[in-house]
Amino acid sequence: MSIQVKAVSQAFHHQTILDNVSLTIEPEKIYGLLGRNGAGKSTLLNIISNRIFADHGTVTLDEQSMRDNDQTLGRIYLMSEVNLYPDRTKLNKLLDTTTQLYGDFDRPYAERLAKEFGLDLNARFGKLSTGYRTIFKLIVAFCVPADYIFLDEPVLGLDANHRELFYNELIETYSEKPRTFVISTHLIEEIANLIEHVFVLDHHQITVNGSVPDILERAYTISGSDHDVTTYTQGLNVIGADHLGGITAHYVYGPLQDDRPIPDTVKIEHLDLQKLFINLTNTKEEAHVN
Repeated sequence: MSIQVKAVSQAFHHQTILDNVSLTIEPEKIYGLLGRNGAGKSTLLNIISNRIFADHGTVTLDEQSMRDNDQTLGRIYLMSEVNLYPDRTKLNKLLDTTTQLYGDFDRPYAERLAKEFGLDLNARFGKLSTGYRTIFKLIVAFCVPADYIFLDEPVLGLDANHRELFYNELIETYSEKPRTFVISTHLIEEIANLIEHVFVLDHHQITVNGSVPDILERAYTISGSDHDVTTYTQGLNVIGADHLGGITAHYVYGPLQDDRPIPDTVKIEHLDLQKLFINLTNTKEEAHVN
């Protein structure tokens, strides 16, 4: 059981958005889909959920095409920034409609979440702030009986307290009813401890695809005197650099050479996920790499 994205490409108005993207999304895992603004994350999620059709490539679930396939599409759910609900409709009525569409929709859980987030279900959708619109869409996403839940910018407009509540509820609902969540967000530091597997979408392609521990095991900060750091990192995959006074830090993604002596003036540490992402997706000019 898995979602297979194979060689998917997409362009709009002759501008490439996705170029030969392939990946596998397995059951009962929490994924992070990371990329800069405009990288194509939303386009990829819309293709997977059949909201738009790819120019090239295929998307399958358990080897069945997801294109216009009600059986497979009923097993996935995309929560996005797009507002699909009528502005004048009350939230209670929207939950009624959702319950009719999804027979196993967890209405009691939805009502409990609404209370926890302080959301008035008698309010009309169009009267909600951006944050509370996001909260309502998150509640629906948590309560639909889908095997694969895609959350596109799920904390848009949420304050720090509501973001923390969202992360806690995500952990709780995943623990009680394991299913796959794919989180697309720019707040990487906040989800770093939640996700098991990460995809990085950069320059229209998946440039990183692996488990978070495996990826971070290959990511290093090498700091010290400029001369010694530059000498030590020669020939390594340096993805970025910082300079402050006489201290230089090189960011390396990939294997180090074990037989290379480490000068006393050089310190080696592992990068965190956010710092790795920033340096992987910086342009050469932004990264200050010669």
